[in-house]
Amino acid sequence: MPRRCIINKKRRENDKYHRILEAAIKTFAENGFFQSTIAQIAKEAGVADGTIYLYFKNKDDILVQFFNYKTKQVFGRFREEVDKADGAIDKLKNLIRRHLEEFQADRNMAILYQSETHQRTRMVEDQIREMSDMYLDIVTEIVEQGQAQGSIRKDLYLSLVKRFILGAVDEVINTWLHSGKEYDLVSMTDPLVSLFIHGIGSTDSSSKH
Repeated sequence: MPRRCIINKKRRENDKYHRILEAAIKTFAENGFFQSTIAQIAKEAGVADGTIYLYFKNKDDILVQFFNYKTKQVFGRFREEVDKADGAIDKLKNLIRRHLEEFQADRNMAILYQSETHQRTRMVEDQIREMSDMYLDIVTEIVEQGQAQGSIRKDLYLSLVKRFILGAVDEVINTWLHSGKEYDLVSMTDPLVSLFIHGIGSTDSSSKH
């Protein structure tokens, strides 16, 4: 078979793989993972049921592939965005903004990612842990840089700070997903960063305790 034909064949197969994966994400997001069927995914992707098994072992494998491919791709973009900034505060702002942008841009991915990370089903437990570690590693770098630069307090429990940031962003996304209202998720970037850096205490010296 000519090389060009082989390349075109691989490209078609790759396109079909991604079409099935995107169809599965949409189906899982709309119906829930356990309620979804291979037949529903195939219908959404516009392929025969049997075609699914050329690319995935079963429904569980599709979910694992979602975490292995889709979410790692998104987390890679987090890293790229953080690396564009110099100071710790700007890095944190870039991280939060890109996080919210990615999840707002793909609501189905956001729904599936949030639901599975909260349920922590056994089949993707390792992938979820890896994603969490990747995110917390980036936050650790930012906080340590900020402490070295003097823009972030040094008298902090780093493990608490990391979970505070991840938990706050997670809750903002969940609220957006379940609010039933249409609003710009990315608009929460500045309020979140302000909360992380300034806290909720007043700087007014006349305030009474």
